[in-house]
Amino acid sequence: MRAEGRLCRKLKVAGSLLLLVAAGAGGQIAGGQIIDQSPGPALDTQIHIRVHAGQAVSTAIPNTIFGSFLEPIGHSTYGGLWAELLENPSLEGDLWSAGRVAAMLRERPELERASQLDLPLPWEPLQVAQGNRYEPRWGDAANSYRSLLIMGLPADEVGIRQRIYLPVHRALQFKGGVWIKHVSGPSTVYVSLRKWNSPQDIFSEAKITANNDEWTKYPFELELKPGQVGHLEPADFVISLRDDSRALVDQISLMPADNVDGMDPEVIQMARDLKSPLVRFGGNFTSSYHWRDGIGPRDKRVSQLNLAWNIPEYNTFGTDEFLRFCELIGAQPQIALNLGSGTPAEAAAWVQYVNEHWKDKKGGLIWELGNELWGNWNVGYPLREQIGPRTEQFSAAIRKVDPGAQLIATGADEDSYHDWNAVQLATPPGTFEYVSTHFVVTDNRVQFKSPSNDFIALATFALPVGLEGRLKEMMEQIKASSHKEARIAFTEWLFVTARGPAGPAAPDFNNLGGAIDTAGFLNMLLRNSEIVPISDMTGILEFAGIWKKREQVYGAPGYWVLRSYADEAPTHLVPVDTDGPTYSVENGVTRLPHVEHVPWLDVVAAQGTSGNKLVLFCVNRSLTRDYRAAIQVEGFKPLATATAKTITAPSIYSENSEIDPNAVAAETSHPLVGPNFWYIFPHASVVVIELERKER
Repeated sequence: MRAEGRLCRKLKVAGSLLLLVAAGAGGQIAGGQIIDQSPGPALDTQIHIRVHAGQAVSTAIPNTIFGSFLEPIGHSTYGGLWAELLENPSLEGDLWSAGRVAAMLRERPELERASQLDLPLPWEPLQVAQGNRYEPRWGDAANSYRSLLIMGLPADEVGIRQRIYLPVHRALQFKGGVWIKHVSGPSTVYVSLRKWNSPQDIFSEAKITANNDEWTKYPFELELKPGQVGHLEPADFVISLRDDSRALVDQISLMPADNVDGMDPEVIQMARDLKSPLVRFGGNFTSSYHWRDGIGPRDKRVSQLNLAWNIPEYNTFGTDEFLRFCELIGAQPQIALNLGSGTPAEAAAWVQYVNEHWKDKKGGLIWELGNELWGNWNVGYPLREQIGPRTEQFSAAIRKVDPGAQLIATGADEDSYHDWNAVQLATPPGTFEYVSTHFVVTDNRVQFKSPSNDFIALATFALPVGLEGRLKEMMEQIKASSHKEARIAFTEWLFVTARGPAGPAAPDFNNLGGAIDTAGFLNMLLRNSEIVPISDMTGILEFAGIWKKREQVYGAPGYWVLRSYADEAPTHLVPVDTDGPTYSVENGVTRLPHVEHVPWLDVVAAQGTSGNKLVLFCVNRSLTRDYRAAIQVEGFKPLATATAKTITAPSIYSENSEIDPNAVAAETSHPLVGPNFWYIFPHASVVVIELERKER
C-alpha cells in the first residue's frame, strides 16, 4: 500500500503562521479497505481554507462548461419534454425492437391479447370480449404508412383505448385532434377520457361528426372535473364508434391545454431555471438521423424506428421544435451532425437551415462532426484510418455555407484517445476548433474483487481528480499537433450504475452519490476551463437532469448541482489554499483505477458576474465526517450574511422519484460570515456559498 495523503504546507491563517505536518491527516483506499486517518471525532476535525480573493486568475471561465445534452432516448423527448400524452399516435407497427416489445409485454401482459386483435402497441380494445373488430390498413393513411379500421356493432360500442397519465395537478383541460376517413354507417366518432380499465365510467367526452370519405383532421377538447382522476393515477383515452359504423382513424393527438408550443410547461420552467447556455442535440441516434424527416407539418412527419435506442421516433420534435426549446430556455443550440449514414451535403444543408431559422441568422454556432464514431454501435461508423478524411469532407462542406461555424471533431475517450485523436489531429489546421471526449462511466465496475459499497463510492468520487490528469495529457497531444489552438469539448459526461439484482450499490445519476460525482466533475471543469471550455452534462432530460414519470416533473440530484453551480455564473477562478486531508485509490473504478491525492473536502473559489460576489464551490466526499473549516477571505470584505445552498440527504443512495420528487434538492440558508468565519460542511454533501462584497 502506498503512503498517500501526506502533506506539508505552510498557511497563514488569521494573521498567524500555521505549520501543518499532516502525516496521517489523509487516508488511503487500497485493496478494498478504507483507512481514514483524520484525527479526532467529526466536528473536532478542523481544516483551514484561505481564499485569495484579490488574486483572480485572468483567464475567464466560459459559461459553456455548464451545457447540457438532449437526445431522443427513453422518455427524454416523447413522454418528457414533448407534451403529447399518447404513444404511437400514428398507429404504426415496428416502432420497437423485439427486445423492447418483450419488455413491454412483461410489464403489461394484457397487450399481448391486444396485439392478437391486430391493434398496434400500446393500444388496447375498449372491450376485449367483442373479439376482432379491427384491421390495420397499409398504404391508406393520413400519416406514415398505416391507419386502423374500426368496425362498430349494432347497439354496442367498439373502440380502442390507451392507458395514459394526466397532469391533473396543474391542468384539467386537454386539446387534441384525430384524422378520420368515414367508411360506412353513422358518422359520429366519440373521443373520451374514462376511468382506467372501467369503460363504462366516462369522465369527459367529445362527439365528432366525421362524414367525409377523404382523410380529414378533426379537433376536439376534453375537460375533467377536479378529483375525477388522482395525481399519478392512470386513465384511459378512448376513440370509439357506436352502432353499425365503420371508420379509418390515424394520427391521434392529445395534449394538455397549457402546453407551450407542444412542450411541457413544467419541463420548460425547470430547464430555464437550469440556465444551461448550451443544449447539445445529438447522441448515438445522430448517426442515422436525417434532419429533413423532422421538419414541415407535424401531422405529416413519418413515424419510424429510432435505430440507436430501438424506440419510436415520431419526428414531431424536430429542428424547429429544438430551436424553439433553446429559445424558450435561453440556451444556444449545439447540434451533432450525421457522419454515419449522412453526407456532407446533407450536413451543410442542415447548418444552412438552422442559420436561417435561429435568431440573428448570422450563423457561427457550434456543430459536432459526429458522435462516438469510433464505436461500432453507431450506424455507418468509420474505421480509424477513415475518420480524418471524413472529418475534412464534412468540415469543408460546412465552411462553404458558414465560414464562422465552430466545429467539434469526434475524439475518443480519455482511456483510449491517443491513436484515434492522432488521426484527427493530422488533418489540416482550421478543420475544427475542438476535439470531443466523453466520460460515461459505470461506477460499480471496479478492479478490486468483492468490494464494499463504501469502497465503490469513494473510488467513484475520486474519478474527477484522476480525469484531470488525463485531460492534461490529451491537451499535450493537441498542442504537439498542427491544431495548437484547438481545445477539448466534453460533449457527454455521466456517472451510472450497472443495473442487476446482484450488483453492489453505487453512486448513480439518480441518487445523492451521483450529485457528489457531478459536483466533483464541475469543480474539475472550473479548474480546467481553459483547456475544456465546452461541457454538456447528460442530460437536460432524464439521466442527471429533469425527469417526468406519470406526468410528475422533477429533477435528479445532479440537476440540482448543475443548477446551483450555473446559477452563480462564475467568471474567474480565485486561488485557494487548504490544509485539508486527502486519500488515494488503488484497484478502483476500471476506467481510472489508480487515483492519488483526492481531497476529502474539495474547494474551488471564483468571482461572480459583477465582481462584487465571491463563490465557494465545496464538495465533502467523506461518507461519515463533517468538516469544520476556518475560512479566511483575503482581499474581499463580505456582508455579514451569506447565501449557502446545500445538497445532501440521509444516505448517498437517497434518490428522487415521482413519489418523492424532492428527497434530494438544494436547501438554502443564510449563515453569518466575515473575513474570517467557521463553516461546517456536512458529510457527503455539496455546498455552494455566495459571499457579497460589503460596500466600502
